[in-house]
Amino acid sequence: MDATAHHYAVTVSDLDRAVSFYRDALELDVLARFSVGGGAFATGVGIEGASADFAHLDAGGARIELVEYAPEGEPRSDGDLNRPGATHLGLEVEDLDAVYEGLSDEVETLSEPQTTESGTRICFLRDPEGTLVELLET
Repeated sequence: MDATAHHYAVTVSDLDRAVSFYRDALELDVLARFSVGGGAFATGVGIEGASADFAHLDAGGARIELVEYAPEGEPRSDGDLNRPGATHLGLEVEDLDAVYEGLSDEVETLSEPQTTESGTRICFLRDPEGTLVELLET
């Protein structure tokens, strides 16, 4: 198999809020917004009656997919795919200090930029769902 990466997905509870964060705070371009539903989708993700709204964003060599699941007539469950959160996303930037200084006061950061033992400069922040986003400069 010659698999190549297509996207990295983050499940969110409010797609508009998440798109605003990734577009405005991190300056990622929105490539597409769309909805998917129907029997094949629900069966494919293993969530009865599932439908979802999606946004794809351009993160250079990676596509980030934000997805808000909406099971018909049911609140979100504890299923893996429709529960908000992920471990973290890593986004490389050219000048971490400049990006950090340009962040809105509303963006929650865990610390100022730090240099690790490997020489990589990192800064973690949280998106509106609380998902960790690592900004790094190598």
